Amino acid sequence: MDVGTFDYIVVGAGSAGCVLANRLSADPKITVLLLEAGGDDRPLHNLKQFWSNLMIHTPIGFGKTLNDPKVNWLYETEIDAGSGGRRHKWPKGKVLGGSSSINGLLYIRGQAADYDGWRQMGCEGWSYQDVLPYFRRAEHQERGGDDWHGTGGPLNVSDITERNPISTALLDAAIEAGIPRNDDINGGDQEGATWFQLTVKNGRRHSTAVGYLHPVMGRANLTVETEAQTTRVLFDGKRAVGVDYIQHGLKRTAKCTREVILAAGAVASPQLLECSGIGRGDILQQNGIPVVQELKGVGENLQDHYMIGCQWRLKPECVTVNELSHGLPLLGEILKYGLLRKGLLTFAVAHVVAFLKSRVDLAHPDLQFHMMAASMDLEVLGKTQALVLEKAPGLTCTPCQVRPESRGTVHVKSPDATAYPSIVPNYLADPIDQEAAIAGLKWARKIMNQPAIVKYLESPGDPFGDTFESMLGYAKVAGATLYHAVGTCKMGHDPMAVVDPQLRVHGVEGLRVVDASIMPRISSGNTNAPTIMIAEKAADMILGKAAAVAA
Repeated sequence: MDVGTFDYIVVGAGSAGCVLANRLSADPKITVLLLEAGGDDRPLHNLKQFWSNLMIHTPIGFGKTLNDPKVNWLYETEIDAGSGGRRHKWPKGKVLGGSSSINGLLYIRGQAADYDGWRQMGCEGWSYQDVLPYFRRAEHQERGGDDWHGTGGPLNVSDITERNPISTALLDAAIEAGIPRNDDINGGDQEGATWFQLTVKNGRRHSTAVGYLHPVMGRANLTVETEAQTTRVLFDGKRAVGVDYIQHGLKRTAKCTREVILAAGAVASPQLLECSGIGRGDILQQNGIPVVQELKGVGENLQDHYMIGCQWRLKPECVTVNELSHGLPLLGEILKYGLLRKGLLTFAVAHVVAFLKSRVDLAHPDLQFHMMAASMDLEVLGKTQALVLEKAPGLTCTPCQVRPESRGTVHVKSPDATAYPSIVPNYLADPIDQEAAIAGLKWARKIMNQPAIVKYLESPGDPFGDTFESMLGYAKVAGATLYHAVGTCKMGHDPMAVVDPQLRVHGVEGLRVVDASIMPRISSGNTNAPTIMIAEKAADMILGKAAAVAA
C-alpha cells in the first residue's frame, strides 16, 4: 500500500525524532511523515496501554517502564565476557518520545571537552561553542537563563524538589570526601557534586513527546503514524526515495522528495542501514542482503556507560524510597502526588550526582556517581536487571566511567528488520576501563566512610575487597548498562565514519542519521540532553539545505 509522498520521512519518534518533526514541520510548505514503531504515549489516546502510559508520565514510574514490553524494546545483548559472562537487558523506548519517555529523567549535557574533541576528530561545526546555542534553544531552565542556559525552549529542566535526608547526607559525604560542591554541572565546569537536574515539569515527566511533539500534532503538514515499524530504506540507484514499513500487519510504502532521516537510536539505526544494504559487505552478504553501499563502520564503535551497583543497608529507623514504596506509606504518597504533585512519585532514578577524576593527572572528570536513598535487590538485579526495590532501608552509590575506551558492535542476524540484532557491548574490555572501574569503587568506599553518612549505616564496610583482582571481579558481576548506547553510525571523515558532519550517510544521497548513534565518542554523562541537541542542530542543517534546494 502506497501511503503517499512527503518531503521528509523521519524514522523514530524518540528523543531526536520528536525534535525533528517539530522543527521541520514549522514551515507549512514542508510535509513531514513521522514513523514510530511503538504506540501513542498519551493515556487517553491509547487505552490498550493506559497503565503503561500513566507510568510514563509519573516520574517514579520509570521503574515500571524499564521492564514493560508495551513501551520498551527490551533488547538483550550477547553473552558478555567482560561482565561475568552475562547477558544484559537494554531498555530502549518503543513509544512516542522514545527513551525520553522511559528514562530516569536526568538532564546532563556533558563536558565542553567532549564536543571540542569531536571537532578535533574532524567533525566541523561540532565544537562546544557550536553546540551550546542548541542546548540553550532546546531548554526552558526553571532557574532562568544565563550564558549557559536558555528559557522558553520546548524541554523543561527543573531542580529536584524533594530532598530525602539520606540523599542529603550522601551529598554532604561526597563533599567531605573532597569533591567540590558545584550547583551547576551543566554550566562551565562539570566537576563536583550536587543535586541532579531533571526533565520534569509540575511533577510530571517532560519527554520530547510532551515538549516537542504533542503541541504540533495538529499541523496539517505533519503526519504521525504509530505502531509503524520501518523495515528498510528504498533506493533509486544511490538515492534514498522512501521507506517500507509494517503497520497493523500490513506492508506500507512511503516516498519522499527530499530525505529519509533515521532517528531510531544506536541499535535500530545501524540495523536499518544494514537491512537496507548499507554496511559491511561481508555481514550483508552473510544475511543475503544486496549491497547498496559498503560502509565498514555501520554497527561498529558501540559505546555505553557501565554502572557498578554499590549498595549499603541502613539502620531500621531511616526513611528511604524503599519503605515509602510499599503498603500504607505508598498509598499516602499516591494521595500526596494526586493532590499536590509532590512526594515519592516525583522522584527520578537518582538524586545526587558527582563528577570527579579517577587520577589527579587528568584534565577532566572521568567518573560519574549516581546516588540516592534507595536500594534494589542485587540478586534480582543481577539475573534480570529489573529495578526491584528492597523493603528494608538502603542506599545506592554507583560509580560509572563516563569516557570508556571499550568498543562493541551491533549487527543484523537476519535480513528481517523486525528480528532483534546481535549486540556485543564488550564492557570492561580495555585496561583503562578496568582501572577506572576500580578507582570508582575506591571513591565509593571513601564517600561511604565519611561522618555525614556512616552514622546511618547498619554495618559499615563493603564487599569490594582490597586487591586489583577482587575489585575487578566485583565490578564485572555487579555492573549493568546505564542505558546510554551510542556511536554505531559515527560521524566523521575517517574510513569507519558512517555520516559526515552534516549527518549525511557517506556514499549515498537523501539519507541522514540523526540520533545518539552519530556520536564519534560518548558524551561525559547521561546522553538524553546531547541527543536532543544533536537533533536541534540537525534540523537547522537540514532546513538550510532545503532552502538551497528550493532556491
